[in-house]
Amino acid sequence: MSAGRNDPLGSIHLQIMWDRLVAVVEEQAQTLVRTGFSTSTREAGDLSAGVFDVSGNMLAQAVTGTPGHVNSMARSVRHFIDRFPVLEMTEGDIFLTNDPWKGTGHLHDFTFLTPCFRAGRPVALFASTCHVVDIGGRGMIADGTTIYEEGLYIPLMRFAHAGRVDQAVIDIVTANVREPVQVIGDLHSLAACNETACRRLVEMMDEFAIGDLDRLGGHILERSRAAALEAIRRIPPGKFRNRMRIDGLEEPVDLVAEMTIGEDGIDVDFTGTSGLSSRGINVPLCYTEAYATFGVKCIVAPEVPNNAGSLGTIRITAPTGCILAAEHPAPVAVRHVTGQMLPDVVFGCLDQALDNAVPAEGTSCLWNLYAYGGPGRVDADPRALAGSRNFTVLSFHSGGTGARPGKDGLSATAFPSGVRNVPVEVTEAISPLIVWRKEYRPDSGGPGTYRGGLGQVMELGLLEDAPFAFSALFDRIDHPPRGRDGGGDGGGGGVRLSSGAPLDGKGTQTIPTGERVVIEMPGGGGLGDAMARDADAVAADVRAGLVSRQVARSRYGVAIAADGGVDKAATARLRNP
Repeated sequence: MSAGRNDPLGSIHLQIMWDRLVAVVEEQAQTLVRTGFSTSTREAGDLSAGVFDVSGNMLAQAVTGTPGHVNSMARSVRHFIDRFPVLEMTEGDIFLTNDPWKGTGHLHDFTFLTPCFRAGRPVALFASTCHVVDIGGRGMIADGTTIYEEGLYIPLMRFAHAGRVDQAVIDIVTANVREPVQVIGDLHSLAACNETACRRLVEMMDEFAIGDLDRLGGHILERSRAAALEAIRRIPPGKFRNRMRIDGLEEPVDLVAEMTIGEDGIDVDFTGTSGLSSRGINVPLCYTEAYATFGVKCIVAPEVPNNAGSLGTIRITAPTGCILAAEHPAPVAVRHVTGQMLPDVVFGCLDQALDNAVPAEGTSCLWNLYAYGGPGRVDADPRALAGSRNFTVLSFHSGGTGARPGKDGLSATAFPSGVRNVPVEVTEAISPLIVWRKEYRPDSGGPGTYRGGLGQVMELGLLEDAPFAFSALFDRIDHPPRGRDGGGDGGGGGVRLSSGAPLDGKGTQTIPTGERVVIEMPGGGGLGDAMARDADAVAADVRAGLVSRQVARSRYGVAIAADGGVDKAATARLRNP
């Protein structure tokens, strides 16, 4: 059919329907947010939603969501239809899994798949993912040595058949988790958001009088692939290598990448990366692909929609046995601590190919508050726990991002995950924890022409006279974010008791009765020579409490007058000795 004036699938109509498809999946994601039980879904937006053709190609993703969920969910759909062919699905079927290697990288993420039918025929597939607060086992901690310790493992299976929920699935999950109301509630939310998306898609297809998504899907994938390749071909071809060291657990971890930029796309190979850890910081390849691909796309083709067409131009490989290609039954509960570093790694490659286009390194990994308490849950004298309240809290928080070309970094902002910080009022409402302090961490942003974003400081304790368990899942303590193009490094993180005793950056630790935990989150690296930063901008940072007078003088060469402005004469002497 030609795309003429009377063609209902002409180019304008195709674009309108493409935009409408994005609106459908955004409503899908917002339904998940509105109905979600866990704070990670409801408050932080740690989720994904997307629509796929019946062959398993992602056509559109929701604006709301994280790259780790979206991009690995795209691969999980193919696992579902390999196990359950689309032609054998019936209306009302719903499928689920939390398989780390066929889902999104660890057991705490459930992925749901729902076939969408119109006039008795399957026309699309909707998938969604969210993070549940508990999955049994040892939980989301770095301490496990195999996947079997980390919680309940659900293979690819049916959640519902022909509209009837399998009660056995509900019963098994309920019997294995500590927070069954929240977890089961989130599972129903995943099913509900897919159902909402199915209804909206059928309404759209009825409105535009189309019987399938073949023409629209082909248009989306072809245009997106062409646009991505056009963007890639504007970059000088070649091979570029980068190495980044992070804290790791038993020993530091080296993340090594070689990027090959060519006419038909970009290949990233992680050969040379450190081997597996004995603990849960390992990363399944699906999660490695998700964040490495996202990092490339952020710089190379940020305006091109994310779907199977554009994603297919970026190919990721990692050798079996390295920490970025962990295989079953390796422990992977906190794979995000390592995996979310990968955009910074590929940025280091792209910086060699592009001028003034890449930010400095940031905190990258989340600095989440994960704490729990109550009898039987804390390594302490049971008498000290008598009468204490059982609770589990997962609260999302972030350090600073790296400075950007032409802009400062973002303070207390999650990149690359994009999740929101959880308000302390929410944490206090659902647990006996109290947050005594939550504020920016002065001088943590790396100095530069453009300053790195600041980390934050949190101080928290328990209202009850009892100990509690605190699981540290942190990095960038011993190896802080590096500056770029002459910019200074961001401030390294730290975690300690308020009495001064240091805590480990990873692992579960018991917080004694009456003690508080102080969490100091890293700041992002700076970009460019700090002595070239606008002096008035430095003075404004000092007045705002972001930079101290001492650092303004020693790192930026700016003397601050008594009124908070720039002492121009003293500054001239500092910058031009």
